[in-house]
Amino acid sequence: MPDGTVKPARRPSLNPLEHLFAKQRLEGVITETGSVTPTMKRIRIAADGLGGAAIPPGRHLRIQINDPLSLYGILRPGETLRTYSVWDQSDDGREVEIRAHLYDGEGIGLRWVRDVEVGHEVSFWGPLGDFDLKPDAPYHVFIGEETATAAFGPMIRALGSDAHVYGVLESETPDDEVPVPGPHVLRRVHRKGASAVSSQTLLGAVSDLGLPEEVGMAYVAGEARTCQAVRDHLVHVRKWPRTQIKVKPFWTPGKKGLHH
Repeated sequence: MPDGTVKPARRPSLNPLEHLFAKQRLEGVITETGSVTPTMKRIRIAADGLGGAAIPPGRHLRIQINDPLSLYGILRPGETLRTYSVWDQSDDGREVEIRAHLYDGEGIGLRWVRDVEVGHEVSFWGPLGDFDLKPDAPYHVFIGEETATAAFGPMIRALGSDAHVYGVLESETPDDEVPVPGPHVLRRVHRKGASAVSSQTLLGAVSDLGLPEEVGMAYVAGEARTCQAVRDHLVHVRKWPRTQIKVKPFWTPGKKGLHH
């Protein structure tokens, strides 16, 4: 170096996974929280690292709940990260809002959502994902429950008021209906205590849904077994090509680390 000093060598990481987890990792702070419905919470995160770029609809963040580079994280990788859809973005692009379903039960993601407060720091990865719109489709069909609606909102908003939009949105009760933007009228159905797993409530409503004869584009999200049943209906009963159906399983019993 010019002044004759010797720059110390960088100490090698003791964890070979560090460079993998460092990629796209951002640091933020919680700026606002609030209730959307009795079973859904909104959380706003500010992070300069977002860079101000517009986030495409359908993207998500991977929130760090426990350090994946710790011994605990290495031994229990399913107990480190949880995924949440991006609902909205500030005008300057440096703040995002996620909406998280307050489902029944326990889990690291549920505890984080319940406990997080304004001023808390948060590490996350993203925006990530490939749940993309096909804007040139003749019409669009959205099918899912509360967790799916958190992703559907920005997708429907991006389509605009002139798009032809159909769909079925399921929730536990009318009080749990997640508002979606725009003038579109989507059918609402309610489980009323029935299981959201392999939901017969949602599948039955999809079976009764009137659609144009022409094939459109379907977006199916939420519980994995329900998603499979809905896709099977569209393919085998309505004879839709699989290429016209985008499926995004966000959760299912016994599998950790998906959307909530």
